[in-house]
Amino acid sequence: MKIIPLAFDSFGARSMATFVSSKNVRIIIDPSVALGPRRYGLPPHEKEIRRKEKLWERIKKYAGKAEVVVITHYHYDHHNPNDAEVFRDKVVLIKDPRNKINRSQMGRSAFFISQIKDAAKEIVVADGKEFEFEDVALKFSKPVPHGTNDRLGYVLEVLVEEKKRFLFTSDVEGLSLDEQLEEAVKFDPDVVFADGPMTYMLNYRFSQKSLEKSIENLVKLMEKTRVKKLVLDHHLTRDLKWRERMKEVFEKGEELGVKVMSAANFAGVKENLLEARRKELYEG
Repeated sequence: MKIIPLAFDSFGARSMATFVSSKNVRIIIDPSVALGPRRYGLPPHEKEIRRKEKLWERIKKYAGKAEVVVITHYHYDHHNPNDAEVFRDKVVLIKDPRNKINRSQMGRSAFFISQIKDAAKEIVVADGKEFEFEDVALKFSKPVPHGTNDRLGYVLEVLVEEKKRFLFTSDVEGLSLDEQLEEAVKFDPDVVFADGPMTYMLNYRFSQKSLEKSIENLVKLMEKTRVKKLVLDHHLTRDLKWRERMKEVFEKGEELGVKVMSAANFAGVKENLLEARRKELYEG
């Protein structure tokens, strides 16, 4: 099984788009990319806009190779309702659009389905279910809160299993809730792509207590599962000091033989934290 991060915050725009391929099936998870509308009181810089466009072209290229598309929730950095061709002749596995969902995402999901229903081969609600595609099993968690509470709705964690187990947590913001951790531990993954804690909003929309709980739960994830590669990205890499914030996680990973890294590190490319550097970009 080959795991390819296509677009992540450490690549320069908001996304967790990921491509997974085996000998017989190809899967794309959350094929979308977006930009933070305001950061440091500033709109996206021209460099961010160009980067987003480049990443979207990459996502579309890989989507064309996939037979299966997974949509974990309905925020625009995880789904794009405006390009139905991405879903042409695909089996689309989606977060339940009616249950365990907030009003905003319920409206977005209805629009999304109306946009892709004529292009998709099949649209299937995936919450808590298991699917088999040739040599690959896809297993979905029950819906878990997007972050430290359900104000922003719910997301699905996704396990792709062939010879090894790959877990995509979606927007759990650092696994700071025990129910998010329990679903992840249940899957006992080898490789994890996790949305890290929202430290760029520390002491504003993300508390010190939540950060401490996130670190505690990420350590538990390493202790209680077979994981050997732990990618922390998305909300976390909107913070230039993310490695400093995650010092305890890195130290525990070294002790346990778990490689902790960003998606850019995993892909072997240079980190490009453009949103975190927006003020600097404008000053330059």
